[in-house]
Amino acid sequence: MKEEISEIAARFNVEVRFVASFDHVSHSADRSWIFVDSGRESVDLHIVNHANRDDVVITQDHGLAGLLSVRGIHVISPRGRHFDENDMNHTLFQRYLSAKQRRAGLRVKGPGKMTVQDRVRFRQTLTNFLSMVEGK
Repeated sequence: MKEEISEIAARFNVEVRFVASFDHVSHSADRSWIFVDSGRESVDLHIVNHANRDDVVITQDHGLAGLLSVRGIHVISPRGRHFDENDMNHTLFQRYLSAKQRRAGLRVKGPGKMTVQDRVRFRQTLTNFLSMVEGK
């Protein structure tokens, strides 16, 4: 996925920054990595504090998507879903219901394996957003 992101961003001459905690340090000398404290929400806080309007953020974290989308930041999941500000109430409510079921001891089915269609959708969505941002 990281290679796909870098490849597509290079076509639009867009800087890429991957953010991870020190728990996930890469031995790569690649300057596109930013490492933050290992605290529970450190990566999310860094992204929230450094992302700007019209940036594109890729995350599968619905809570983070909710915080960003209301600020005019384009949020895409690794499966190519665009987290729209208008849909966030429903998305966060679904997340709440799933967490409630897990706390009650019920098994909640997670997402299926990443498919070729998911990757194609992701590439198309990212390309569309970067071309839209480039046009501004």
